[in-house]
Amino acid sequence: MITPPVRSPRAPVTDPGTPTPPRVIRRRAILPWIVAAALSAVMIGVVTALATNPRLDWGVTGQWLFNPRILKGVWVTIQLSVLSMVFGILLGTVIGIARLSHNRVLRLIASTYVTIFRSVPALLQLLLWGNIGLIIQQVSIGIPFTDVRFFAVDTNDLIAPFTAAVIALALHEAAYVAEIVRGGILGVDVGQREAGAALGMPPGYIMRRVLLPQAFRLIIPPLGNQFVTLIKATSLVAIIAGGDVLTEAQNIAASNYRVVEMLAVATFWYFLLVVAASIGQSFLERAATKGVRR
Repeated sequence: MITPPVRSPRAPVTDPGTPTPPRVIRRRAILPWIVAAALSAVMIGVVTALATNPRLDWGVTGQWLFNPRILKGVWVTIQLSVLSMVFGILLGTVIGIARLSHNRVLRLIASTYVTIFRSVPALLQLLLWGNIGLIIQQVSIGIPFTDVRFFAVDTNDLIAPFTAAVIALALHEAAYVAEIVRGGILGVDVGQREAGAALGMPPGYIMRRVLLPQAFRLIIPPLGNQFVTLIKATSLVAIIAGGDVLTEAQNIAASNYRVVEMLAVATFWYFLLVVAASIGQSFLERAATKGVRR
């Protein structure tokens, strides 16, 4: 019995009359490589110039990098950032929701707050709160329109530079957080609110249990970016001697006359804090977008 030859199933069967499609060869772009090489050369040149500059003593930078005074300033910077952001989120969420309220008075008050605190620079707000004792010398609790006082304290004792910095930064951040929260809520499909109303849920319950949880994943990226900006904005506290890392670096530089070296110390810690915040933001984004990633 003669067995016919078996053709391999992987062998493509082509029609001799069908023309072979042309092979597309991508042209290699040379310009991006030239730009990358030029930028790398510039960066290497800048780093080399700074490293070999005889007027800079980088040993001083290494000496003070983990000094207790600097570490104390870093801890103050972390406290300022976290406290200001927490209070800013709490107040900003309320203001953002108020901006979406059907009550015109609430909308007007919230819009006015956002307009004022976004218009006034953060440095100016820090100076105003740092010198609030010039306007209000004493804070007291008592019976109005009488001389009876149950409690009284000097404003400068009550609002120290650290407290003034937290108040100023928190009020400033709340204005931006309010817009972030408002944008996140508006990003949720309107059908979610209508579905909650159809089930008989009150407006406050719909906001807490339906809209805000869904807006959370939309809020995290801009909120994380705002926190990174806040970490760097804490350097403005040095203007009122708030005890942050830049304040400590400047105080040390005033005694050893190594200004650039001490600024490099502060730069290192700000860079480290921003990197840590960015990593935390990425984890939060990953957790919030679980199940909805494409």
